[in-house]
Parts: sequence; C-alpha cells; structure tokens
Amino acid sequence: MKRSLRLIWPALLLLIAVICLAAPVLNLSDPLKMSMGQRFAAPSYAFPLGQDEMGRDILSRLIFGMRISLFIALSTAILSGIIGTALGIFGGYMRGFSEIITLRAMDVVLCFPPLLLAMLAVTLYGPGPMTLIPVLSAVFVPGFTRIAYSSVLTVRSQDYVEAVRAMGASNGHIMLKTILPNIMGPILVQVSFVTAAAVVLESGLSFLGLGVVPPAPSLGLMIGTGGAAIAHQPMLLLWPCLALVAMILVLNGVCDLLRDWLDPRNAARGA
Repeated sequence: MKRSLRLIWPALLLLIAVICLAAPVLNLSDPLKMSMGQRFAAPSYAFPLGQDEMGRDILSRLIFGMRISLFIALSTAILSGIIGTALGIFGGYMRGFSEIITLRAMDVVLCFPPLLLAMLAVTLYGPGPMTLIPVLSAVFVPGFTRIAYSSVLTVRSQDYVEAVRAMGASNGHIMLKTILPNIMGPILVQVSFVTAAAVVLESGLSFLGLGVVPPAPSLGLMIGTGGAAIAHQPMLLLWPCLALVAMILVLNGVCDLLRDWLDPRNAARGA
C-alpha cells in the first residue's frame, strides 16, 4: 500500500510535464499580453487566478513559467550528467594522472559559489536561459563526477569487467559498454535530484534578475513582483510560491522513489 501511494509522485510529475509541454496549444491567454485597465483584477471565468500588476493572466504565466523552469532544470541535469559522468568514469577507470587532474578540476569548480558564477556569466553574456543552462551545469558537474568516480572504483575490479578486458576490448568499449550501464542507478537518482535543485537555483537567480529576462514568465520573477505588490494583491505572491513548492516536492518525491527502486538492498529484501 505504501509503495503504491508513492507512485503518485511520478504520476504528478507526468501531469506537470504534460501541462507544460501542451501549454502552447491549451486555451490560455497570452502570458505577455498586458491590460493596464485590469490591473489586480479578481479571478473570473476568463482569468481563473486573476490578473497581475500589469493585467496579465496569472494562470497562463504560472504554466509558462513552470515550462521555462522545467526546460532549464532538465537541460541542466542532462548536460551536467553527461559531462560529469564522462569525467568520473574516465578518471576512475584510467586512474593515475587522469584521476588526479579530474578530481582537482572538480575541487576548483566547487570553490566558486553558484551565485558568483551566475553574476560573472550574466556580466559577460547577458541574462537568459542560454546563459543559465551552462552556468548551472558547471555547478552540478562535480556532483556527477564524484558519484560516477566512486561507482567506477566499485565495479572496475569486478569479474565481468575483467572478463571483457581479457577478451581484448578497448578501454573506451569497457567504459561505455560495460561500466556505464552498471553505474546508471546512482546517476539517474542524481539526475532527479539535480533537476529539483536546478529549479530552486533558477528561480532564485531569476528573482535576483540574473536569470530569465522580463517580460518572459518565470516563477522567480513572479515571486519578486508579487512581493513588491503584496499590499495590493497577496495572491500574486502566493500562487508562484505554491507552484514552486509543488514542483520541488514532486521532483524530490521522484528522487526518493528512484533511490529506493534502484537500491540493490531493497531489491534483495523484496525478493
């Protein structure tokens, strides 16, 4: 019963993903269309959550803001996962000088706070999703590298790896075809964790004006403008906060579920 109840997390994530993907074809108002005569308008049939300080549809902006946040977060998780996993496998399997260079490079990256990296990137390249994705990816690469590295150290001396090596397989074949599939469990868990963390970071940076550029919808931007207009309409702050909390809870729930499913100790206990 408990296990079946936990399946609600991937179901909710699928629902959020479907709504975000289908946002352009849903019967929603233009999230950028302003109507100054309807500023802070109460909820109505046409605008179920009301209108913001510029007369824009709050519901439409929430959905499109979640769409942008998910795009940035998933792109960050995938890019940092590919780079970090490749570095971790290479350093863990080759050992020696490659191992030292990889781990020290990750230590250097960890020395820079995410906010400082974001400010530097925005100064050089300007704000926007195409700046945020590589910056956030750089922040999360060390986590993937360390997880992949420690996993490779565990499996590199296993019998099946030694058998493939004895058959004359190249190092590239062993790393890609033998080691990678056997360490995908913790990597997938890290992907779900990084997706949730990237949503939080993207919202925080957008709140500070270092992320998504106005007037494009973003949960962080909506929280910032909602806080400024809280005296006129408190719901302007409440709705994006609820949407952000819901996304983080669902993503963390999926992360916990993946961790339990892919844990070999739980699999053996279930058997």
